[in-house]
Amino acid sequence: MNKYNVLVVDDEKEIRDAIEVYLRSIDNLNIIKASDGLDALDILENNEIHVILLDVMMPRLDGIRTCMRIRENKNIPIIILSAKSEDTDKILGLNIGADDYITKPFNPLELVARVKSQLRRYINFGNFNKKTTQDEIVIDQLIIKKNNHIVIVDDKEVQLTPIEYDILLLLSENPNRVFPSSEIYERVWNEPAFKSENTVSVHIRRLRKKIEIDPKNPRYIKVVWGVGYKIEN
Repeated sequence: MNKYNVLVVDDEKEIRDAIEVYLRSIDNLNIIKASDGLDALDILENNEIHVILLDVMMPRLDGIRTCMRIRENKNIPIIILSAKSEDTDKILGLNIGADDYITKPFNPLELVARVKSQLRRYINFGNFNKKTTQDEIVIDQLIIKKNNHIVIVDDKEVQLTPIEYDILLLLSENPNRVFPSSEIYERVWNEPAFKSENTVSVHIRRLRKKIEIDPKNPRYIKVVWGVGYKIEN
C-alpha cells in the first residue's frame, strides 16, 4: 500500500498540529510540517509530496511567493489556507497557481474532504494507477494522451496541474458541448457549486495561457457568453 505525503505549511504550531490531528482520519497519509515558505521549499527538494496545505501570512517567505516558486517546476496540488475570505484574495491565490482555497477558521470535515479530493486527483494524474492501453484525444494540434496524462500542443509538451488537466479532459471528451461553470466545478471538484464562477474562470484563464498561442483569440477553449465554455472539434 502506497504512503502519501501531505505538506502542511503554517507559522502557527497550534494550527499545524490541529491539521495533523484532522488528517489522521485519512489512511496511508504521512504529515510533514513546515513553519514558513523557505522550510517548505527545502522539504520539497528532498521529499515526494502529494498535496500541500499552504498558509498565506508567514514570515521570511509568505504563501503567495511560495506558491509561485513551487509552480515554477512542480504541479503538486496546493490548497491555500488564509484568514482572508474576500473573493479578491481567493482569486489571487488561484491566479498564482493554487488549486483550491480554504478560509480560516475551517471546518475539519471540509478540510479532510478537500485534501482527499486533491490527493485522489494527483494520484490518478501521477499515473499511480497507470493504464496499459493507449488512449488519445486529438483536436487539431492539441493531443491528450490519457494513459499517461501528457498534453501536447504544436508538438510541445505542456505542463498542467491536475485540475487544469481535468478541465481540459472534460471539455475535450465532449467536443462542441457547452458546459456552464457550475457543471465544470461539480464534475471536476466533485462537490456542489456555490459561487464557483470566479474559481472556474481563473483556472480556464490559466489553462488558456498554456495551450493557446493567443489566449485572447483562443483556438481551443471557447466562451459562449452567458452560458459557459466548450472546445470545438
